[in-house]
Amino acid sequence: MTHWHVGGELADRYAAGSVAETDAWSLEKHVETCVGCAARVSAAVRARQEAAALLDEVRAGVLAAVAAEGTPQSRPVRSNRVRPLASATGVLNGRARLPGSATRTGRLLWAAGPALRGAWLPALVLVAVGALALAYGAGLGAATRPLLLVIAPVLPLAGVFVSYGRHTDPMHEISAATPSGGLRLLLTRTAAVLGVSIPALTLAGAALPPSAAGPGPAAWLLPGLAMTLAALALGSYVGCRTGVSSVAVAWAAAVLLPAFAASPLEIGEPAAEAAKYFAGPAVQGGWAAGALVCAALLAARRRSFDHLETL
Repeated sequence: MTHWHVGGELADRYAAGSVAETDAWSLEKHVETCVGCAARVSAAVRARQEAAALLDEVRAGVLAAVAAEGTPQSRPVRSNRVRPLASATGVLNGRARLPGSATRTGRLLWAAGPALRGAWLPALVLVAVGALALAYGAGLGAATRPLLLVIAPVLPLAGVFVSYGRHTDPMHEISAATPSGGLRLLLTRTAAVLGVSIPALTLAGAALPPSAAGPGPAAWLLPGLAMTLAALALGSYVGCRTGVSSVAVAWAAAVLLPAFAASPLEIGEPAAEAAKYFAGPAVQGGWAAGALVCAALLAARRRSFDHLETL
């Protein structure tokens, strides 16, 4: 399956922390199944003075915990070395081998899992089904599509809100410390949110009666993408939770509240007024430009996600 092995020079650079992130990821994945390379990397790490002291401290802590539990069948640990971490436990640098994650699809599903749990997914289904019920059951007809369009861009933000960060993910500290943590994990979960919300909301919009000269069912895609990227970019400064909340509040204050405050009991007219933020090539071009700017800022700020959130 794997046709290369870790050489001494690569192991030394990895131990020194000078390997590129993508190369480090490839190396760490390889040593999960190659005992020889795991031993080579482990030896290179132990050869560094600061790493040896850290491993001795970890070993002492493990032995102290075992002694405190008083387990008579505890396996003896050699005093002059630490077993290669990958071959002994399937963990290297905090990244664990998970049952059922032998395939790339399994690993992606595990990483994206928190994005698709909790109340967000039922809420997404409720919005899509509710829009159809309002159009055909409550008699709102063509007024429902603009209403769905102004709500749709906020729903992916809610999915990102509940999928990443120490406030919502109980495994955040562990997952963020892995090589696949940080921005990579955040983008994986964001992609999972968009992968579910885009077809659900677009299909629901297509099933609604079209409004005269109104925007199409996919008109919310660029605004939704731009707002999601804006939330991630802002999150690199203030934390994901605060970034998502700020963008959602700004959208509500700029679009939803002014439109519906004028005639709160009449849905059709304010929804059509709010739909102007989606209609026309100039408006869509502005959203596309905003998405590109936010994506560039996110790329420039990608290293900020390598640290645990404090907000």
